[in-house]
Amino acid sequence: MINTLHNIIKSQLILFLVFSLAACTALPPKNSDNICATFREKDDWYTDAQESYKKWGVPISVQMAIMHQESHFVADAQPPRVWLVGIIPWFRPSSAYGYAQVKDETWDDYLDAAGGWTSDRDDFADAADFIGWYCNISHSRLGISKGDAKNLYLAYHEGHSGYKHKSYLKKAWLQRVANKVAYRARLFQSQLGACKMN
Repeated sequence: MINTLHNIIKSQLILFLVFSLAACTALPPKNSDNICATFREKDDWYTDAQESYKKWGVPISVQMAIMHQESHFVADAQPPRVWLVGIIPWFRPSSAYGYAQVKDETWDDYLDAAGGWTSDRDDFADAADFIGWYCNISHSRLGISKGDAKNLYLAYHEGHSGYKHKSYLKKAWLQRVANKVAYRARLFQSQLGACKMN
């Protein structure tokens, strides 16, 4: 009887922990098109983005425009799986993951150069720091201004070597997306100027 009661309590405790962890998964902001509303809802994100700005010099509006494009602020975002014959889920086309949609090998480079062993792609502060770090490298290697959201995004998407070889010129769709990122960065900058963040 005691063993049965013990097993029931143990099972209920495990279920409680599983549901508690699931509830902790960060939900994206309700109004991701308004940076002031986003920072009011996610009250530590502004501080995290500001820390990245202080460290790497990439404006908050640029960081957030890139992150918005990459994941729409979904912590565990991943590329959709390929489906075989339309019914069998297969591999994902890339290892990109998290707020900043960083591939495994690029994340490893970041961990070696700037991140810590506790850094995670599904942690907002780490993702903001990664974007700042990567764009800072784009600035130093490629001469892209840290406020040039369009070209920073092209380098972010194509990699530094791809950008240097102008691979984006063969991708009209990517140039349209980069223009969209540049527009959103300007929008976010305008919104930030109109709201008071402490």
